[in-house]
Amino acid sequence: MATANDVRKGMAIRYGGEVCLVLETQHRTPGNLRAFVQATIRNLKTGRSAQVRFASTEPIETVPLVRRKMEYSYKDGSGWNFMDPSTYDTVVLRDEFVEGCKDYLVEGSICEVLFNDEVPVQIEVAPSVSLKVVESPEGVRGDSSGNVQKPAKLETGITVNVPLFIKEGEVIKVDTRTGLYLGRA
Repeated sequence: MATANDVRKGMAIRYGGEVCLVLETQHRTPGNLRAFVQATIRNLKTGRSAQVRFASTEPIETVPLVRRKMEYSYKDGSGWNFMDPSTYDTVVLRDEFVEGCKDYLVEGSICEVLFNDEVPVQIEVAPSVSLKVVESPEGVRGDSSGNVQKPAKLETGITVNVPLFIKEGEVIKVDTRTGLYLGRA
């Protein structure tokens, strides 16, 4: 058993009889009151997030998670198909499960899938990915007063603002946390 002070982002804990993933933690000591840990957790079964408070010495049951590198293969009617490159085991994930990162998944990309008792609970993509520009209007000549940008549609369907010199067919790096252009790949 760990205490609330030991809880960190990315850990899984049992809260209210359910397995929850810790999204964020803050240790607080207000004025003349006792210290506490405020955490944002997400129930892995329902997907709902909540903010909870624990006394700093309160015992917390941690749940072991297994991280496995998986390769995105394809999407079909049953869901998003991922394969473990070392064992060739295939896992099919529902649309709701991949919702936050589907705009950054291209065939062959490597992701980390977290498992609890051989059941996938979360998917994590790399902090930045390289995507091909499939549609981008030409920049207007002479329109260069400062950091001028134009929209560019990428191979996954998302639109990102890029500098005027980026052309169709180029590969760019995109930050998966913010969705912003980082540079050429």
